[in-house]
Amino acid sequence: MTVAEAQARECIGRSRGGLTTKIHTLADGRGRSLATLITPGQCADTRQLIPLLGRVRVARPGATGRPRTRPDSVTGDKAYSSRANRQALRDKRIRATIPEPNDQIANRKRRGSRGGRPPAFDPAVYRRRNQVERGFNRRKHWRGLATRFDKLGANYQADLDLVEMLDWLRAVPDGHDPRDRT
Repeated sequence: MTVAEAQARECIGRSRGGLTTKIHTLADGRGRSLATLITPGQCADTRQLIPLLGRVRVARPGATGRPRTRPDSVTGDKAYSSRANRQALRDKRIRATIPEPNDQIANRKRRGSRGGRPPAFDPAVYRRRNQVERGFNRRKHWRGLATRFDKLGANYQADLDLVEMLDWLRAVPDGHDPRDRT
């Protein structure tokens, strides 16, 4: 096994700051994780969206029937904007709210009428994406995750799974107002 293969298996890769690991997460509207994937730091974000969608399994209320595997909509940052991702989301009938990076805008405009229309983007929906960032901030409170003490990728993933499970257990139930004391 080469050094590159070992780093990929352990999800440790080179990035600007040295050895790093990226955490890719699909989260619900409150920042709680539905699916998580770790990759080496140099791996492109845009290639991780489809594998993440394949990991989503949400039990139905009452635990009857198959779990849901398709979200109604996806809101992502510019790193997940690609023609392939947008097409895959359209094929699965998932609404996408992903801003278009400046280089993609320039390329589309440079092509003129052959560049096509800009993808739909709703700024009001995109503002709610801050919940995902808040979820990441809750995970960073765990020192072992924030600094990646674990050498093995499987151990790091297990720690991440544990932290995400605790995040779900500590969450206030949907529709419950924490200020309501009755």
